Amino acid sequence: MKIGFVGLGKMGNQIVTKLLANDHEVVAYDVNRTAVAALEQQGAIAADSREDLVAKLGERPILWLMIPSQFVGAEVDAYLDLLPQSSILIDGGNTNFNETLLRGAKAAERGIRYVDVGTSGGIHGLQNGFSLMIGGEKPSVQTLAPVFDVLVQPHGRWIHAGETGSGHYVKMIHNGIEYALMQAYAEGYDLLKNGKIQNLDLAAIADVWQGGSIIASNLNALAAEILHENPNLEGVEGFVAASGEGRWTYDAAQEAHIDMPALREALAVRDASAEGRYTFATKLLASLRNKFGGHAINK
Repeated sequence: MKIGFVGLGKMGNQIVTKLLANDHEVVAYDVNRTAVAALEQQGAIAADSREDLVAKLGERPILWLMIPSQFVGAEVDAYLDLLPQSSILIDGGNTNFNETLLRGAKAAERGIRYVDVGTSGGIHGLQNGFSLMIGGEKPSVQTLAPVFDVLVQPHGRWIHAGETGSGHYVKMIHNGIEYALMQAYAEGYDLLKNGKIQNLDLAAIADVWQGGSIIASNLNALAAEILHENPNLEGVEGFVAASGEGRWTYDAAQEAHIDMPALREALAVRDASAEGRYTFATKLLASLRNKFGGHAINK
């Protein structure tokens, strides 16, 4: 399948690499010309402008945007003016689902099919496969199924969650859960580190918990790696960024009159870290974000 791709950052680069390795044809465009050139070496077709990208995609373009949420609106508007009817426009980033609903309706008015893909897997998606949560009309999703089937290999999964907006909605709540789970692990390891019984081997404990424990998980496996590599988390400041999805989840919960106290407290800890209130727990949270997503380790 021929697909255009805009946004060659940590996740986008891996998605394109995975598609190229599985015989899909990718036309790549990014403001970072070095990133485009690197993928061109792997077999991607380089585009040097939006117009060039659309022209190289043929009569019924399929175009995937993988860019930060603050830039999606402008990019969508630009491509809606360039894409012909019956094109498929995909937003694979972490976008607020309310904005996706509006953009999907705007695209439909132009005769363009809008698909939202909540994408999880972090910087390990290339090797392990991505988890994809997809919203959009069924015919569009069926058209894109060969792309999704490749991206989830070997251990990932994908789901057509429902109408446009549902993919980003499910991914938003996924990230809200992630915030709370990370906070629970961080608090537990903080107590192991600084509680009444001292000199415990946190990395060894994490390893044991991964071996049949009910709290074994991908997050705990990453915590084990971190604690083996840097037991005292030296050089980690402790600032934990909140990139938006957790806050959006909490806002959606309030609107639905659903209490989410675990998420509320996790957000409060992140807010406190922004004010310089660091703990061993916030250091571990920052380290976890870096481990699975490549996020900056310090402010």
